[in-house]
Amino acid sequence: MNGKGARRSLRRAAALALSSVLLLTAAACGGTTEGSGAGPAGAATTGPTPPDDWRLVLDEDFDGTELDDRTWTTCYDWDKDGCTNSGNDELQWYLPEQVSVRDGELTLTAERRETRGSDDRTYPWTSGMISTGRDDWYGEPRRTFTYGYFEASIRIPAEAGMFPAFWLMPDSRFTPPEIDIMEFLDSTQEVSMYVHWRDEDGDEDRQRGTYGPVDFPAEFHVFGLLWEPHKLVWYVDGVEHLRVTDTHRIPDVPMEILINLAVGVPKAPPASVDSARMDVDWVRVWEER
Repeated sequence: MNGKGARRSLRRAAALALSSVLLLTAAACGGTTEGSGAGPAGAATTGPTPPDDWRLVLDEDFDGTELDDRTWTTCYDWDKDGCTNSGNDELQWYLPEQVSVRDGELTLTAERRETRGSDDRTYPWTSGMISTGRDDWYGEPRRTFTYGYFEASIRIPAEAGMFPAFWLMPDSRFTPPEIDIMEFLDSTQEVSMYVHWRDEDGDEDRQRGTYGPVDFPAEFHVFGLLWEPHKLVWYVDGVEHLRVTDTHRIPDVPMEILINLAVGVPKAPPASVDSARMDVDWVRVWEER
């Protein structure tokens, strides 16, 4: 085994041990429901319910040399020779060739390269993403989940102007609701965690938590979410940083998993940045039996 493979095996073993600890720890009250979430120092590690009540339903290690198309596609549900998220005024057009699998890792690569989208717009960047959703608007999602424990080991890019995210969106193809397990907005040192919902008047609302400063690009970090009918709990490296218990804010619909490297939110990369990469070591999902 080469050095990289050995390091990956050690990371995976450590992460599995951490997940087991989380799943063995009974859910506890605490954390915060508004603002920045629990602080990094002394924050309680409070995991889901005991493991006998849970089963591993997705265990993706990105082995081999190709993305497993039984589980993943490389665009949003509105895929038409690529895609983007126009609602955020993002600068990239997603294409499958920006997604690669090698040495047990998934890599999403953003490049400053003009790309003509099927929407007849020209995008200054092209990038990569994965989703458990559809091949096209009228297809069926590959995998959806309603409640569970979600986690992924991710190393974000260090370059400015990137917008990496690990999140959940409804299989209805419309948001809200939406759960952002992790996002990095105009910072590589502070992770944001969100839940989005519609209030009684139909207006979109959201709640945010943050954690940092941490040098996130320096190494892989495990971003996790416990989603149950009566609570949402966010974790970074096994430590709780945000908890939501208002059931009006908690989604109760099937959702798809997405991991993407968007560009230009909230502002464009500087002229000195021509490329960036986001690496994913693994993705796992547990559901109650």
